[in-house]
Amino acid sequence: MGLLSSKHPTGKQAHILLLGLDSAGKSTLLYRLKLAETLTTIPTIGFNVEMVQLASGPPLTVWDVGGQEKMRTVWDCYCENADGLMYVVDCSDGKQRLEDSRKEFKHILKNEHIKNVPVVILANKQDLPGALSADDITRIFKVKKLCSDRNWYVQPCCAVTGEGLDDGFRKLSEFLKSHLKTRDTLAFFKQKGGSGAVSASERQ
Repeated sequence: MGLLSSKHPTGKQAHILLLGLDSAGKSTLLYRLKLAETLTTIPTIGFNVEMVQLASGPPLTVWDVGGQEKMRTVWDCYCENADGLMYVVDCSDGKQRLEDSRKEFKHILKNEHIKNVPVVILANKQDLPGALSADDITRIFKVKKLCSDRNWYVQPCCAVTGEGLDDGFRKLSEFLKSHLKTRDTLAFFKQKGGSGAVSASERQ
């Protein structure tokens, strides 16, 4: 059946933030996943929003935000209510672009709205000569250190062929199950704490 389900979306929805530098392949991989075909895309100015229903796990609302330099300054504005972060890296990029991407990744993780949310890095363009491996990206981006407070995974992939995308989104789905359960539990107790006394029936 594959990653996508033909059933109508059910269950609680999760909001996913899809970030990365311009031309990293964000929109290409999103539409490859959703439509199972490769589309010719242009650089995203602003953002795209798409619904993706996994074969298991919650339906996803994916916010694909443009990666141009001027758009990176407003990435933080999209973090509120995000349940997960997918960060796309062009593994064929030169040293300076990779460093820019690393800095942006480090910066966005400091946003309080996505504290502790699961992170999946998609190490894209593995089909190109000289592309860095997932292990290379893990080391260069210092993922173990920066993501020590959350679930994380680095998935090699190719947006053009779709290779690795299923695995990356499946891993995110696994992380989301526990994250959403924790989030809802905390929200429940926060609501109870602000509602005053608990009835006898609720205590039983």
